[in-house]
Amino acid sequence: MESKSNLYFLGVALILLMIELVYFRIAMRYSIIDRPNDRSSHVNHAIRGGGVIFIVSVLIWFCTHEFLWPWFVVGAFAIAVISFLDDVISLNPLGRFLVQLIAVLLLFIQMWPLNWPVYLLVMAVVVCVGALNAFNFMDGINGITGVYALVSLVSFAYIQTSYVSFTDISLIVVVSIAVLIFLFFNFRKNARCFAGDVGSVTIAFVLIFLLIQLIYVTHNFLWPLLFLVYGTDSIVTIIFRLRRKENIFKPHRTHLFQYLSNELKWSHLVVSLLYGAIQAVFNVVLFVSLPQQQNIPPMALAIAFFCLYLLVRILLTRRIQLAN
Repeated sequence: MESKSNLYFLGVALILLMIELVYFRIAMRYSIIDRPNDRSSHVNHAIRGGGVIFIVSVLIWFCTHEFLWPWFVVGAFAIAVISFLDDVISLNPLGRFLVQLIAVLLLFIQMWPLNWPVYLLVMAVVVCVGALNAFNFMDGINGITGVYALVSLVSFAYIQTSYVSFTDISLIVVVSIAVLIFLFFNFRKNARCFAGDVGSVTIAFVLIFLLIQLIYVTHNFLWPLLFLVYGTDSIVTIIFRLRRKENIFKPHRTHLFQYLSNELKWSHLVVSLLYGAIQAVFNVVLFVSLPQQQNIPPMALAIAFFCLYLLVRILLTRRIQLAN
């Protein structure tokens, strides 16, 4: 799959920037604004749905690459539409879930035939739907979605160019451009816009598609460790909330990154960079180990990270409880 020229990517960048600025005007006109509440980690108003350019970037890529992978694009578009509507009018969670499930099924239809056992396919669908919502819940402070997505996209680009060809590099580049433009407005002390559900869920869908493609080509199921940091924070937070008999589908402020930014008053940008940097370091271990069929080093590091995360979280939770 041949990449486009630099002029093509420059044109895409200009188009996406103009679309983002136009969206800002529309959002201001129709009050698509994120206003702080008791569950927010920010104190200033910002435009909601700035991540709409993620789906626009996918559509631009699709139209300029001979309509490659149509089922994937249909799924991405469907999930972006329902997420944007939820940003604007707050839809029934069941409706969102059904669209997410259909979108994930379309993703697997695009990859068919996978030749995986039925039980593995069912597990993969469930995990993918869960991952979509995990990415959405992790979008709580300035910069975290964009930084983490950019680390993931750069990692996929490295794998594509240096290890194995598993996707179209132009898709990675075009979506990365959209993420960089979004970060220009979001990676600030006072963000001008937030990704919204339309941004966080859409970028998650793209990353999941790239991951499934990579697993399919390499037959290695350790590549999901490319999302170790997000996965650990999401899974442990769910377990903690279930132990407290909380509704895990309701917004909250109990992720570790929220404790760091809200309770310890760390800068949003520092926390976002920390999450991205830790994942980037771990990805380097994956790049070195997996191509050489050395599965033990990344697995050992993943276990060590999980234990360290758990220890930090328990100590921090107790500190917060004592302070209150």
